[in-house]
Amino acid sequence: MIDQLVAPDIKELIEEGNIKEVVNFLDELHPTESAEILNNFPVEQIKTILLQFDESKRADIFCELPGSVQVELSSLFDNQELVSIINDLSPDDQADLFKILPEETSQQVLPQLEDRATIERLVAYPEGTAGSIMTTEFVAVPSTITAQAAIQRIRKEGATKESIYTIFLIDNQKHLVGLLSLGDIILADPDEKLSNLLESEQITSIKATASREEVVYMVKKFDLVTLPVVDENNRLVGIITHDDVIDVIEQERTEDFERFMAITGKHEDMAYLKIPVWKQFLHRVPWLVILAAVGLVSGAILQHFESAMVNLVILAFYMPMLADTGGNTGSQSATVVVRALALKEIKPGHIGKVLWKELRIALLLGGVLALLAFARVMLSSSGLELPEGISLQNIAFAISVALGVQVISATIIGAILPLLAAACKLDPALIASPAITTVVDITGLFLYFSIAKAILHI
Repeated sequence: MIDQLVAPDIKELIEEGNIKEVVNFLDELHPTESAEILNNFPVEQIKTILLQFDESKRADIFCELPGSVQVELSSLFDNQELVSIINDLSPDDQADLFKILPEETSQQVLPQLEDRATIERLVAYPEGTAGSIMTTEFVAVPSTITAQAAIQRIRKEGATKESIYTIFLIDNQKHLVGLLSLGDIILADPDEKLSNLLESEQITSIKATASREEVVYMVKKFDLVTLPVVDENNRLVGIITHDDVIDVIEQERTEDFERFMAITGKHEDMAYLKIPVWKQFLHRVPWLVILAAVGLVSGAILQHFESAMVNLVILAFYMPMLADTGGNTGSQSATVVVRALALKEIKPGHIGKVLWKELRIALLLGGVLALLAFARVMLSSSGLELPEGISLQNIAFAISVALGVQVISATIIGAILPLLAAACKLDPALIASPAITTVVDITGLFLYFSIAKAILHI
């Protein structure tokens, strides 16, 4: 909210040319809050204000701005200004920026940076892996040194590191052999070797090539503040801190939400009102077109059972109830299965167990909803004229049976589609909601009219 409340005052100061007063005000705020306020202004004004800060604060604010704004600003800075900002960023923030900068800008700036090798190494990790979100700013010491020697190393190196609360122990080949908290080392006997302080030989670490979803799972499972990252030979190459994990959780949650709502493409790292209409259109249209085309099958089913509807119009009155109930039960089933997959409670190989459990749940749900449907038909349609030889009880029975079967089929479909998606290495959230609604509608209509036709002999 602070950005919305303060932005008009900042705008007025800028228009009056009081840039120094703006800088003094923003300098008192946290860099995140400063970035939120500046994000309301054109990039030209953001650049003017940023250049008034000292180099450290300038970089802190810059890295909190959305990626799209960082790219625009990078095109406005001259090489010297951009190099100065990048040099003051942490290695993981440097790598994130280089992944989105135009190649021409990257090639111009990279040779002038202080730690070019680290940036190139981090950028080489594919997007979405543990290596792509790790930082190299950590303290690692040999496991053979004493606590006193370790403290001296921490004092010497710690000022430039992102995290010093966890100290990593390595051997001569930089293999990770253990970790200790800073408190463990401070409280230890000064002459005690670090290797003697280790309580367990089991080390929780993650491969640099592992997915960022695996990172979140590991941090949550073991209640970690810092997660060490190793290469294929178990050499320590970086760490992932809790703040980076929180960012990953936020990104994953946003992406899953968008995919669950049939929005494709990469999530745009900018405010809703700043995303061009054309981009929003391109993200939304693919699944809608696909599902609309598949939805034509529903029309074909209705056309096939046209005579049944003509002979018994009452069936059409309860089609919305059938579609809504099927969609709701299918979405419920898909949601619990997608969540279980995300938390690694189940995997595609558990499809038999999952379907057996969901079938039993569906039978209970179908029984309850079928009884409610029977009661609703009897109460709502008691005054309607019906064809000779067909009673309202028979119609209510047919509709309730169809609804019960629809609930069972929708539940099974909702459970099986995410599992099949996961088995095919696709995102279950992308398949779950968009496909389920259409598939459930198609199967529901077919089951509804087929059951009604068989029971009522129409």
